[in-house]
Amino acid sequence: MKNAYLLLTPGPLSTSETVRSAMLKDWCTWDDDYNKAIVEVIRDKLVALATQQPGYTSVLMQGSGTASVEATLGSAIGENGKLLVVDNGVYGARMAEIAQYLRIPCQTVASGETAQPNVDDVAAALAADPSITHVAMVHCETTTGMLNPIADVAALAKQHGKVMILDAMSSFGGIPMDIGELDIDFMISSANKCIQGVPGFGFVIAKREALAACEGQARSLSLDLYAQWACMEANHGKWRFTSPTHTVRAFYQALLELEQEGGIAARHTRYQTNQRTLVAGMRELGFTPLLDEALHSPIITSFYSPTDSDYQFSDFYARLKAEGFVIYPGKVSSADCFRIGNIGDVYPADIERLLVAIRGAMYWQTQDIDTAVLA
Repeated sequence: MKNAYLLLTPGPLSTSETVRSAMLKDWCTWDDDYNKAIVEVIRDKLVALATQQPGYTSVLMQGSGTASVEATLGSAIGENGKLLVVDNGVYGARMAEIAQYLRIPCQTVASGETAQPNVDDVAAALAADPSITHVAMVHCETTTGMLNPIADVAALAKQHGKVMILDAMSSFGGIPMDIGELDIDFMISSANKCIQGVPGFGFVIAKREALAACEGQARSLSLDLYAQWACMEANHGKWRFTSPTHTVRAFYQALLELEQEGGIAARHTRYQTNQRTLVAGMRELGFTPLLDEALHSPIITSFYSPTDSDYQFSDFYARLKAEGFVIYPGKVSSADCFRIGNIGDVYPADIERLLVAIRGAMYWQTQDIDTAVLA
């Protein structure tokens, strides 16, 4: 059950051996010991993790996290709706692209990939266009690792009477927040992120009244968020179509392990320690983070690539993988960079081992030293 390498990515991520072991049993999707004892417990636990405020519920959706984003946008926004997307990275841009595919009128407020959204620009867009009905943004934009100002944007959305949709894919379970206090209507995340489960489904935690208002609005049969929720509500956790049973059981185990760790606050502390240890060590090795420190999340960090002509990410990646570590290529269009994640079953001692491996994998520096010696 041991892996050959540690995944230092924003998901899928390294999971515990006990989470992986939970997938070794088959489950019947009609039985109460699956639907009531696992699915319904998961739904309740998710709501409890998300908020202490009343009136929220949760629904699980087959597929990737993006499928749950598409299900939410395609179900929550009616025929006369219009979406405002706050975009400062690939995943904000993806929400606008989903709206285009679904033929949902959409406007974007874009600040660029290395800047936080400008709240004044969001306010201006809402004031200028009263036809906007929904506002959507990403909490942690894993394009760069930036944490976005969700409280400010959510407050603006509510001041203007809009429905607030939050993509918390890479942050939920790893960063404390209360979506009820923020007055979020729909929050979307995935099994294979900070809860530390495995890929296979996403989930939406939403106001009951907001989900009920989605009835009849879906633009897709399989991605009908309301129909999935209504089926689970009426049938004690039963999924409309084939449930990813093994993934669900692994997620149940991951939730138990989150509780054993001390909850979201304790996990957040571990992730913060991972990230701070990483940045300090990378600076010592000569690497520069892409973002200012004040903009960093504890989820993933982007670093500028070395400027040495001998450096190639693929070679650097292969050397680190051979030492037991997998990092991530960059996605920023304006900078050559790579990313290192801090989430999953990863601890400060793992980051320390990674830094040793990175020092040994810096082959371009070794060549410079060898050249100087020969000279």
